[in-house]
Amino acid sequence: MRFELDKTLIDDILFHMENQDGDFLLDIQEGFVINTNNIDSFDEEIDYSDNDRFISIPDWSSADGYRLMERFTASLKNPVLREELSNALNRNRGVFRAFRDALSQYPESEKQWYSFKDKEMEKEVIAWYNSLREEWGLEPIGSEPEDNTAVVLEDFLINEQLTMNNEKVKVSFIAETANGDSAGLISAIIKDSILYIDKLSVETEYRGMGIGKILLAKMLEKADAQGLDVQIDLPAESEFFARALLLEEFKPVMQRFVRKRGIE
Repeated sequence: MRFELDKTLIDDILFHMENQDGDFLLDIQEGFVINTNNIDSFDEEIDYSDNDRFISIPDWSSADGYRLMERFTASLKNPVLREELSNALNRNRGVFRAFRDALSQYPESEKQWYSFKDKEMEKEVIAWYNSLREEWGLEPIGSEPEDNTAVVLEDFLINEQLTMNNEKVKVSFIAETANGDSAGLISAIIKDSILYIDKLSVETEYRGMGIGKILLAKMLEKADAQGLDVQIDLPAESEFFARALLLEEFKPVMQRFVRKRGIE
């Protein structure tokens, strides 16, 4: 008997995959997972050895969970958090608790971790389901497109500030956490129909989460609303962010060469 894999069933399978306190079977007739340790409490007339109705859910061990934490840690661009999680993973005991404790100090990254874990484990379920479909002579199903957005806008409050100085308008957007801590800042001066971005910074513990791109998008919305051209100078080492600017249709128009005096 074949079955369709929907979101509800995926969530049920994922919940039981992480449970190390039992062996689990999927009832493809009823569409839910059962714990074989509790079979005595189920209908005695049902044959739980019926392979056409009951199949094992995908295997998921603590080693699989550890490798998933390693992949997440390696993907982080925040050097401070990456080092803390690496230290947690290198412990001899209590690795999982140490990983959770370290991550709990970074609420936004913690949310990012759970999203990452759910997506990766869902891929495992879909791969398992597609192996069954191959046995049935059916075409595989595709996975849902990944959401590569590193940070959810609801996690931050973006405040706009305007000031005047010598007929110049200074506009800033500040990203704050739910606790009121500053996460990042972008500022610009408006002069002669040009918006000059003079500062874009993200606090160390929030780097690699997409905050800089969010702040840039806010500033570009401001420029578009007022019909302004936009100009920004980047340090030579900002190759990664330069690519983000190119995606926003920025064009490089000049190079700046600097000769610094030698340090005695």
